[in-house]
Amino acid sequence: MAAPDHLFNLRNNFYLGSYQAAINNSDLPNLSPDDAVERDCLVYRSYIALGSYQLVINEIDSSAATPLQAVKLLAQYLSNPHDKESTIASLKEWLADPAIGNNAILRLIAGIVFMHEEDYIEALKHTNAGGTMELHALNVQIFIKMHRSDYAERQLRVMQQIDEDHTLTQLANAWLNLAVGGSKIQEAYLIFQDFSEKYPMTGLILNGKAVCCMHMGNFDEAETLLLEALNKDAKDPETLANLVVCSLHLGKSSSRYLSQLKLTHPEHILVKRATSAEDSFERAVQSVA
Repeated sequence: MAAPDHLFNLRNNFYLGSYQAAINNSDLPNLSPDDAVERDCLVYRSYIALGSYQLVINEIDSSAATPLQAVKLLAQYLSNPHDKESTIASLKEWLADPAIGNNAILRLIAGIVFMHEEDYIEALKHTNAGGTMELHALNVQIFIKMHRSDYAERQLRVMQQIDEDHTLTQLANAWLNLAVGGSKIQEAYLIFQDFSEKYPMTGLILNGKAVCCMHMGNFDEAETLLLEALNKDAKDPETLANLVVCSLHLGKSSSRYLSQLKLTHPEHILVKRATSAEDSFERAVQSVA
């Protein structure tokens, strides 16, 4: 009989965006040393997801295990976008070290950082070998970003063979269905609906359902879901970005949501695109002035 998985609920909370619940319910007794490190990684990644980068940087010292050092690097990368070169240099140095370069959490963090950098080929160098469900799920995300849903589907099949009911397998299935579109959107909606019936409602689940609704043309329902998500976290970038798009489709002003997004997440792709469009417009005006 398999040993009980002490971290099951903690992982699930993290995967579905219940970050505070993950932190609050992390005091688990009788963990093995490896499980304790994984628990700490999940807790610190939850703090990162909540924007508490400095707490993570302060609490993880140089004697901590490699996975925790990798999580600290992610906090440093996200906390200081203007000095990310030194963080990326440290990351590459560690990845090149035969003693630690193959650590699954280090490879996962590398994949997350290089995906942020939109350097998908570099990300895949470290994630493509898989080894954990999180690495497989990240591969699905990377391939979707590269518009290679065929490769994403192969990764999803690997996940389904390992554990079809795993939360990450279900999430990856929903992401792929959204990317493929058409009749698959309804399947994605049903996955998020199933999550909302089984688990406490989170911003991640609400945004997933809302994006499905927008794809299906149900913008009123999408707006209701997104406003509920905004009540949970007024600074969540995906909620704000989705509200910008949803408001435009409903013929409502989206300027307040875009302003909030610019203030809280100036690096967000929607902000960059909006700024680029504004700059192009200004140049066009100047050229005919």
